[in-house]
Amino acid sequence: MNYHLDGLEKGLKSFGLSLSEEQKSQFITYYEMLIEKNKVMNLTAITDFDEVVMKHFLDSIAICQVVSFQNRTNVLDLGTGAGFPGIPLKIVFPQLEITLMDSLNKRVLFLRDVIDELGLTGIEAVHGRAEEAGRNQTYRESYDLCVSRAVANIATLSEYCLPFVRVGGRFVSYKSSTVDEEVEEGKKSIELMGGHISQVYKFALPDTDLQRSFVVISKEKKTPKKYPRKAGTPSKDPIH
Repeated sequence: MNYHLDGLEKGLKSFGLSLSEEQKSQFITYYEMLIEKNKVMNLTAITDFDEVVMKHFLDSIAICQVVSFQNRTNVLDLGTGAGFPGIPLKIVFPQLEITLMDSLNKRVLFLRDVIDELGLTGIEAVHGRAEEAGRNQTYRESYDLCVSRAVANIATLSEYCLPFVRVGGRFVSYKSSTVDEEVEEGKKSIELMGGHISQVYKFALPDTDLQRSFVVISKEKKTPKKYPRKAGTPSKDPIH
């Protein structure tokens, strides 16, 4: 099929970015693999090419509005699912060191296939639950940046994500535009995990009426050893 990435290129241009032919080809291959695998396992409800381009690819990369990726940043994409935002970020910013983490091994195996097929290096897909991996010294407080598009409230996500972030690093949560109340309710959890809300950035995806926001949380001190709590607790009983 002949896919046109005009929407992605136009959107990226508004962020001051452009794509090489190789990067364009990587996005198209990724899309084809995603759609093929989606026939046998649930990866995305969005399958139309232009919609995937806008709502998954461009949305993933939009974080460049609040985080500079000039340096070799060490990034954890927690609850990555089908690889968003980690794989689009790796394609556009190849210098990033990325760990994709998901609790479902079938998804992790799919992501490893994508990494191999696209010829990506400096990226790995890891099978793990946030509650256990967050206590593992290999991962705990070892990332410059943790990102997540996972569907959970900020209080829960902070308990999942902030234990992975080094002091001086950041956790950025991808959210819809209606986030103010959730942020307010998440403040106690964020503080307990050693974090501080440094920015809530609201925007529309270029050339769409899709309203999005990024909640940017700075890690100011170490997360107490007792967090994250045991599996299932952060989502069942968020700290408010």
